[in-house]
Amino acid sequence: MKQIGSLIRKRIEKRIPVPYLLNEAWLADHAFYVDRRVIIPRSHIAELLGQKLQPWLRRPVRRVLDLCSGSGCLAILAAHAFPGAKVDAVDLSKPALAVARKNVGKYRLSTRVRLIRSDLFEALGEERYDVILTNPPYVTAAAMRKLPPEYRYEPGMALAGGRDGLVLVEKIIREAEGRLSAGGLLVCEIGDGRPALERACPKLDFLWPQTAAGAGHVFVLQAPWH
Repeated sequence: MKQIGSLIRKRIEKRIPVPYLLNEAWLADHAFYVDRRVIIPRSHIAELLGQKLQPWLRRPVRRVLDLCSGSGCLAILAAHAFPGAKVDAVDLSKPALAVARKNVGKYRLSTRVRLIRSDLFEALGEERYDVILTNPPYVTAAAMRKLPPEYRYEPGMALAGGRDGLVLVEKIIREAEGRLSAGGLLVCEIGDGRPALERACPKLDFLWPQTAAGAGHVFVLQAPWH
């Protein structure tokens, strides 16, 4: 009871998110180890993986890339959704990859999920994929200044997306097409960034799947798109 009381006090007085207090977060019925080296798993892409990316997927999935992987949660869910696939989980943060390694080991996926430290595609050589998943930093500069205390416990580099929230998103769109097999999918979460993205990329044919947050928080692009 003393331990529970201590956790409750920390939650109330310091506004520390419960997953950090318990070192555990749940996403799509899977438990993941978390601490302050990674953001708390909450991506709506998990819902689409639960549907095996149907009806948008039109090719067998042999290779998956999870960019900005953080805790490795989406890479692990992708490995479960596509049992025949190999998954590369990429993050620039060495501490985040240490957390991802813990989760990959927990689910005994080390032979199928490869952890790579890279600035987006930089360290991936000539690798090509059938699916690229990413939940990149997309919080606008104005929104970063107004974040509630709970979010300030999360690593800022995993949240901040620049003035309009699209700095990394637009770079991923530019570079991902050349990394996908024909008919392959880019699946990217952007929060409330749909209006800004459609203004920035008016010629692209974005698909906006329905999720628990509505249609507009995750987009899908099918290669080629230029």
